[in-house]
Amino acid sequence: MKGWGAGAALLAALVLALLLSLRFGAEGLGTARVLGVLTGEGSATDRFIVLDLRLPRALLAVLVGGGLALSGAVFQALLRNPLAEPYILGISGGAAAGAVLVLALGLAGSASWFLPGAAFGGALLAIALVFGVAVSADRRLDVRVLLLSGVVVGAFFSACIALILSLAEAATVRSAVLWMMGSLAGATWRSVGIVAVYTLPAALLLIALARPLNLMAIGEETAGYLGTDVEPVKRLAYGVASFVAAAGVAFAGVIGFVGLIIPHAIRLVIGSDHRLLLPLSFLAGAAFLTLADLAARVALRPVEVPIGVITAFIGVPFFLLLLRRSLR
Repeated sequence: MKGWGAGAALLAALVLALLLSLRFGAEGLGTARVLGVLTGEGSATDRFIVLDLRLPRALLAVLVGGGLALSGAVFQALLRNPLAEPYILGISGGAAAGAVLVLALGLAGSASWFLPGAAFGGALLAIALVFGVAVSADRRLDVRVLLLSGVVVGAFFSACIALILSLAEAATVRSAVLWMMGSLAGATWRSVGIVAVYTLPAALLLIALARPLNLMAIGEETAGYLGTDVEPVKRLAYGVASFVAAAGVAFAGVIGFVGLIIPHAIRLVIGSDHRLLLPLSFLAGAAFLTLADLAARVALRPVEVPIGVITAFIGVPFFLLLLRRSLR
């Protein structure tokens, strides 16, 4: 009953966040005008603002925020560490290296898909390198080896980024820094469709792994005795969770704290049963990033604040509060 109540509250919060995201922005629209557009009425200008600018951006925030929170919950379960987050295996470094390379070569403006495509490719390359190093060292995919591989690969991509930026022009450096701080400003219906194709099936697959994750939380050996095929489940969960995070970072940049604090907060409220934790983390992450994007748009309008700055300002004190509560 507790889980159903939390789910209903988070769903209501997500719907409210979506309505607020459509209602507020650089151009103030009344609630009646927004509802008029959603019911098929409204002026051409209002329809353009709501349907072509704000709604795709809000839906992209839902997909990226939900995906990051869900993948963070899965990583925390697999690594048995509440401080784990989606970028722990070098995904953000690989994506940022791909994006910075495209910006430095001046290819970002020639085709809209070059930048997210390069970021996604860099993230997938990072995942492949981390898994390749980990499997070559220990075919059982030891958690410690995987984490060390992620640290090494992340450091390598950080060095690549530093080299590219040191040779780039000032405008390229600024564009790269802004991209790495995260933004949903470039959201279109096409990007929403691409992220949805990657995120939604992967999210359903991860939620379907809730029971094996519950058993593995007790211990991998015990999970094996109870019928869980531990190594294939680990590989599948690691790969799919990394894939979801890669899709998000490719189209929104590196947005921190969503995959760290959201699963941690949900766990404190409803416990560690992944049958509830995973779907509720998705809903909470979606609502959180939608509201964070709204704050990024209206806090200093007409100037837009990078969304990563907003999530950090909210996430740091919130995480310290959660950490203090969990230690008590």
